Amino acid sequence: MLPTLRQALLALLLLTLAAPARADEGMWLPLLLKQLNEADMQKKGLKLTADQIYSINQGSLKDAVVQFGGGCTGEIISNEGLLLTNHHCGYGQIQQHSSVENDYLTKGYWAMDRSQELTNPGLTATFIIRMEDVTGQVLAGVPTRNIAEADREKLVQTNIQRISQAAVQGTHYQAFIRPFYNGNEYYMFVTEVFQDIRLVGAPPSSIGKFGGDTDNWAWPRHTGDFSIFRIYAGPDNKPAPYSAQNVPFKPRHHLPISLAGVQPGDFTLVFGFPGRTNEYLTSWGVDEVYSVSNPAKIKVRDARLRVLDADMKASDKVRIQYAAKYAGIANYWKKWIGENRGLKKLDAVRVKQEQEAQFQQWASAGDEARRAAYAPLLPALQQQYATVRDYTLARDYVTEAAMGVELLAYANSLLPLAEMVDKKAPAAELAAAVDKARGGTTNFFKNSTMATDQKVAAALLPLYANGTPPALLPAYVKTLQQQYATKGGWNAYVTQLYGKSRLTSEAGAQAVLDEVVKGNARALLDDPAAQLAAAIIGNYRTAILPTYTAATDQIALLQRTYVAGLRQQQTTRKFYPDANSTLRVAYGQVQPYAPADGTKYDFYTTLDGIMEKADPTNPDFEVPARLVELYKNKDFGPYAYKGTVPVAFIATNHTTGGNSGSPVINGRGELIGTNFDRNWEGTMSDIMFDPDRVRNITLDVRYMLFVVDKFAGAGHLVKEMTLVGSTSDGAAPTEGKKMKKVKAKKKEKADA
Repeated sequence: MLPTLRQALLALLLLTLAAPARADEGMWLPLLLKQLNEADMQKKGLKLTADQIYSINQGSLKDAVVQFGGGCTGEIISNEGLLLTNHHCGYGQIQQHSSVENDYLTKGYWAMDRSQELTNPGLTATFIIRMEDVTGQVLAGVPTRNIAEADREKLVQTNIQRISQAAVQGTHYQAFIRPFYNGNEYYMFVTEVFQDIRLVGAPPSSIGKFGGDTDNWAWPRHTGDFSIFRIYAGPDNKPAPYSAQNVPFKPRHHLPISLAGVQPGDFTLVFGFPGRTNEYLTSWGVDEVYSVSNPAKIKVRDARLRVLDADMKASDKVRIQYAAKYAGIANYWKKWIGENRGLKKLDAVRVKQEQEAQFQQWASAGDEARRAAYAPLLPALQQQYATVRDYTLARDYVTEAAMGVELLAYANSLLPLAEMVDKKAPAAELAAAVDKARGGTTNFFKNSTMATDQKVAAALLPLYANGTPPALLPAYVKTLQQQYATKGGWNAYVTQLYGKSRLTSEAGAQAVLDEVVKGNARALLDDPAAQLAAAIIGNYRTAILPTYTAATDQIALLQRTYVAGLRQQQTTRKFYPDANSTLRVAYGQVQPYAPADGTKYDFYTTLDGIMEKADPTNPDFEVPARLVELYKNKDFGPYAYKGTVPVAFIATNHTTGGNSGSPVINGRGELIGTNFDRNWEGTMSDIMFDPDRVRNITLDVRYMLFVVDKFAGAGHLVKEMTLVGSTSDGAAPTEGKKMKKVKAKKKEKADA
């Protein structure tokens, strides 16, 4: 009997999963490139050695890459600490500097000299100094069996703390250790963290967010998604808190910028800090994501976004307050929708089941030790996922729906103060905690509007009450449902909640804090917002979290053994560890793709496409008049390609959240773009990678330079950079200071 097309496709995908990881799949540790990837990378077009990418003895590409804040990547593009990242990565800082009077979100911002560069308290840039395999030290004294996962983790964390402290003792460096391969290995990262990071430039949102939510996670893309900052250091070039005496940081390496552009087949390297992937998830884990977690979170965020969108369009004040929050909510809402579509397209659950059948056969056919270690694994995992399913759903509704109401999240943040009063904490300690809460309160009301939040509450609380499995819903919420069933339902309750709570205004909240610092916890605990928050979070801690934690601990233990087994089963496969916000290299090639029958996408987009999409009636597709003028006059400077300006391109690199802002580097170690997204068809790559469909989307560095130079008139920044090569239109690049010095040295040698 001939196999069906479906069976043939499944067999092909299984072969792909069992085979060595392809060049375009994987997020590789820089420390291991020489032994695992160097030959393959050079075969694909890399002209460098692994040591030129990662070295602890000399300047290398890693020294030009930073973790920007807590969740993005940035790259150093000048010898004076100039830092390039995405517009959406710097969006929060741009928002904090914006007001209705000085709306930098809408108009953009450019510092025309160093004195105009804006400080950003709390923002950091973190360099990796070195990496080290510390598996043996971390697992020293940790039993391999007959130990609870929580107890094992305590021993591991004790070792981690000791090793980390010893590694940086007597230095200004910091260190952290992360698990890899689900805790089968551990690596230490020694870091240098800079604290004085200043905003230098950002395009208007009509460039930096062009396409908005309409184009998010989509290709073709025309977004100028970049912003520019500068790292400042003390006089000794070491990290220092903000000071007017600080000076621009001198990096160990900065990336030269290529104007030569890209063509299909060109080598691309993405260097950054990918956040989280789950490539070795079992079929039950994939099904939980696909059938339980993603649908619930999509539904809740969809309701929240509709409310925020309407109010932001009606008020500039609300628009500025919620701009960064809206972008964050919408980003993963759309990602989860695409992820589910991709998992369905790949029949991911079925593919995982087939892989597990092969693993089970391997485990059962082995010797006694193999059978004992691995044969019971998959049935045990299935049982734990069945146990945790409802608890995962309940947890998602607490985090997404209940705590998606800002009033409840704020009230919950104050509840520890009442606990301090109840436990009779020292007066000075309580006063310090209340003072901190006062600052948080001011910031909360600066960035929130209670009229908008009330609408959010009216939309989200019914979803929370109806979506949570009944057995896991707080009794307090059940009582509210019954009490208001004949009194107008949740809308009536929400109206009363916001009408009676003192926590809906800054003055009222500060008055409550005045009482708490005197020892009157009832002023907080009797507030209806605090009562609802306490009921929901209290129930979460007692009825949901214990079972959820116990089951997920067991899943973690079993998953660690499963991954170890997979690595024994598939001895010819190069396994890469899941992303965990540590420095990684992904490499691939510039390639177009065909997402569906009859549809094929080119590998790049241009300024022509921006003008084609332009729509003054749609905020997502507004085009600045200055950009239109430059386009009409063909005033493209040295950044032209085929009579226009390239905007973005796609390649096969394996990326995820956290790779936003990552440098995209050619085979010669030159910057060709800044990573900012994935394509809609490839969003399932956090769980299952499909080389034919997954593409990372990159801002072409020539569009960034064009906007900085020609649009913003900030050519002084371009002069600070090192530009190399020439455009495909034959124009020579503007020479930066560094480039001129290099040429001068070459001339001196030639003359000698």
